[in-house]
Amino acid sequence: MSDSAFPLEASAELAQATIAEEFGYFSDWSERYQYLIDLGRKLAPFPEHLKTEAHRLHGCQSMVWIVASGNSDHLQFVAISDSSIVSGLIYLALRVYSGRPATEIVATSPDYVAAIGLAKHLSPTRANGLAALVRFIRKTAETQLAHR
Repeated sequence: MSDSAFPLEASAELAQATIAEEFGYFSDWSERYQYLIDLGRKLAPFPEHLKTEAHRLHGCQSMVWIVASGNSDHLQFVAISDSSIVSGLIYLALRVYSGRPATEIVATSPDYVAAIGLAKHLSPTRANGLAALVRFIRKTAETQLAHR
């Protein structure tokens, strides 16, 4: 397995705090973008046969594919993008949400986005894509909770 098995931290809250701390080490946004690109390279390989329209996340300018598995006790997500910066954004979202119970996912707002300044430094299309990604993850969790 690659080094991107999630969760890395014990809770979504701790994951968000750790992300904020890590991004605090960088003094400018060129360094932060490079770090995002580096994080995106840590995503687990995404199976080619799953890169289909059925798994494509709409709302992103870049191509993004995401697959959920598990149940309300433990939801796992794998995703990839054809954009290196978007792959980094995916890595952060999966770090916060993947491998967690649906109740924790639904209860966790993506506070890390504002905490590290992403909200101010993403283009509108990337911001929309990130919002679509988080919406997909949270909707999947809500669906699991409704069917348990």
